Amino acid sequence: MNKVSRQLETSTRSRQWLAVARQPTLVFILLLLAVWCVGQTGHAPPESPRGVLRLRVKVKTSEAAKGLSGLSRKRFFLIKGSPEQNKILIAAMDQQPLTTRDCYYTRAGASPGLITWLKDNDCESVYCRELSSEDVEGPHAVSEFAGALTAGEKTFGSRQLALKWLTVSLPEKLRDGFYRQRQNEIASIIKQAEAASGSKVLSVMTDRNGSAYFTDLEPGSYTLSNLVGTEIGSSVSLWNCDVQMKADDMATEKVYTISNRKDKNVKCVAVEKPLAACTP
Repeated sequence: MNKVSRQLETSTRSRQWLAVARQPTLVFILLLLAVWCVGQTGHAPPESPRGVLRLRVKVKTSEAAKGLSGLSRKRFFLIKGSPEQNKILIAAMDQQPLTTRDCYYTRAGASPGLITWLKDNDCESVYCRELSSEDVEGPHAVSEFAGALTAGEKTFGSRQLALKWLTVSLPEKLRDGFYRQRQNEIASIIKQAEAASGSKVLSVMTDRNGSAYFTDLEPGSYTLSNLVGTEIGSSVSLWNCDVQMKADDMATEKVYTISNRKDKNVKCVAVEKPLAACTP
């Protein structure tokens, strides 16, 4: 074997020895990392359990109604702090003047037919339900809808398109003016509530059965409210209810029933006021 061959063989053996020598070191380092990771995981603080509040809104819609029924498509809010802690905010809600749906649309120049259409479906705007053929033509047609359809045919050149985009041809104040006004009122109260409590106000909307869920709640005191009075029959109902989420309520579902009438299992009854007379 010549000199060059011997040098190559020696170099190869050296690299093999180094690779073998490094293996235990590498394994030892990996073991240390694994132990460290396990130690870190073991000392991580456990997540605090959270609670779920199932809201059930059952109301009597009129004196003639039998029993209570679910209040659907109404928004409710959860404010951090008890009603006592939020008493200034609640007083402001109670004193805030309320423009009823009928008064708004009357002042906006809506026809009796449109006002009845909105009232029959408990709608704040014309977007709350799909229009039927009877709404736009025939003896029971709403004059605003019939007029918008005629105007739309001239604009779009098609009755089908005019019907599809009918609401675009309505004046803005009749289209969704009341809804936007109500949302501005609610946004103003939410801003006050968050400034006072230092926490975000949560909101949910009830389903067709009057149920809704607040989730991921911490233990503590809350005020359940609709912020702006809800029109039910001939009255306006305002809820500001005390909700206590205790440690025992965490990681479970707490059912909380409210109403405008005293009844079994009802935790909070709304403060009712008669609908104010509509002035021009």
